[in-house]
Amino acid sequence: MIRLFNQDCLAAMRAMPDKAYELAIVDPPYGLGDTLINGGTWSVKYKQKGVQWDIAPTKEYFEQLRRVSVNQIIWGGNYFVEHLNPARCFIVWVKPNILNMHTMADCEIALTSFDKNAKIINLSSLAEGQRIHICQKPVKLYEWLLKNYAKPGDRILDTHGGSASIALACYNMGFDLDLYEIDKDYYEAAVKRLEAHKRQGTLFQPQEVYG
Repeated sequence: MIRLFNQDCLAAMRAMPDKAYELAIVDPPYGLGDTLINGGTWSVKYKQKGVQWDIAPTKEYFEQLRRVSVNQIIWGGNYFVEHLNPARCFIVWVKPNILNMHTMADCEIALTSFDKNAKIINLSSLAEGQRIHICQKPVKLYEWLLKNYAKPGDRILDTHGGSASIALACYNMGFDLDLYEIDKDYYEAAVKRLEAHKRQGTLFQPQEVYG
């Protein structure tokens, strides 16, 4: 079952029992601030709404995340090292250089709680289909994570759902997911994206060639 919630993830986690999920895969705001991206496309939507959006999670967020999940994969974990344990297993996602976009980072890093070797992921595409979120990641990236770090029957948690790419990946691979997205517009777009994907059938099958 895949469930999407238009709700604050921290308030939701406070009400959850310990170890309610086997794996949390999350992509919270990094807290970089507009000055580091020159007010670029990341912040346009929220500037129009008059909302300061790129605010890093608090210490309590990470405490609750570790309490409610057995293992965690945290994108941008290099920005939150003061709240996280040392990570032997970190993941480097090498982004494709599309349209010579030098304003974009060449890679992103996720820190994990797993006692495994570090990995580098190369994907040929940045995002499948229409882009509905400023920080949208590929469905294939989440399929790779699920294939390599989740076990059959695991319950998955995403606290910052955004475009819901992880929801499409969980649907494709048969994982139960609870996804939280606090922004109503993104939540509604994510619901529509997932429903459209279900109508079309499974578009992205997990393949051995990932990574």
